[in-house]
Amino acid sequence: MIMKQVIDVCDLLDSPNIPKNMLKDFFMGWGINEKEMILQPAEEKKGKTLFIKIHIGGISGRKNGGEAPTLGIIGQLGGIGARPHKTGLVSDADGAVTALSSACKIADMRKKGDHLQGDVLITTHICPDAPVIPHEPVPFMGSPVSIPAMNKYLVDERMDAILSIDTTRGNRIINHRGFALSPTVKDGYILRVSEDLLDIMQAVTGRLPVVLPITTQDITPYGNDIFHINSIMQPATATGAPVVGVAVTSEVPVPGCATGAVQLEDIEAAARFVIETAKAFGEGKCLFFSKEEFKKLNRLYGSMEHLKTHSGKQ
Repeated sequence: MIMKQVIDVCDLLDSPNIPKNMLKDFFMGWGINEKEMILQPAEEKKGKTLFIKIHIGGISGRKNGGEAPTLGIIGQLGGIGARPHKTGLVSDADGAVTALSSACKIADMRKKGDHLQGDVLITTHICPDAPVIPHEPVPFMGSPVSIPAMNKYLVDERMDAILSIDTTRGNRIINHRGFALSPTVKDGYILRVSEDLLDIMQAVTGRLPVVLPITTQDITPYGNDIFHINSIMQPATATGAPVVGVAVTSEVPVPGCATGAVQLEDIEAAARFVIETAKAFGEGKCLFFSKEEFKKLNRLYGSMEHLKTHSGKQ
């Protein structure tokens, strides 16, 4: 169980001011050493945030000279708070909470003697006073920095596959409380849902797996004046690695800026899924997509990488 980590991370982030030294002490308390973390502030006209990158090496991972693949875990969000408009942790904070809880649990496992095979790269950012933006059917949290800047910090070329975790409650498309998986997205193609990930999901939840429907619009870059369900698939516009969205969902539309809407049980289940995926992926037992089928798609229909650009031109 990861509930203790989830509660501790929520308690840490539910504050208008989170100094870097407090974050360092928190992560070190869970067994993450200072050399494994990077805390990078960033600021633009709309606001500022603090990007977090944690790199935990696996016993057969590249950090230790091995060849096991590296899983990227991205906590995708606009902000953890909407101050001064709202007081407290907002619904949109789920991505950051899930990613950081997973990092703490993996480090704690290592401290106790349970090591993963492959490296894990966890990235997210924390902004207690992000802007609120209009969106249908409910308002979203805006990002304090641009999506290209977000991708620059959150997407790492060392990631061989990515789980992008994001609150996905502000819609009428999926009516399920818990979490859902998107199809795999790679280089402009929306591929079939990974059977391995569905297996892990149903083992973690004890229920039939739930899939988040995404569209071509959702895998294009923000800023092109096209509707997106949210930013969950934006990492796919900045990498050639396969990306799967892990959407924390609800039965009814909930604004991303709503406070008191963080569901600990849902985040805990999503974090357990992330960790089980990290175990299997590092062991070579979890495929995000079929390489052969992807090659055939490109051979038959050509590249779709133009969908990763604003203009549609490569």
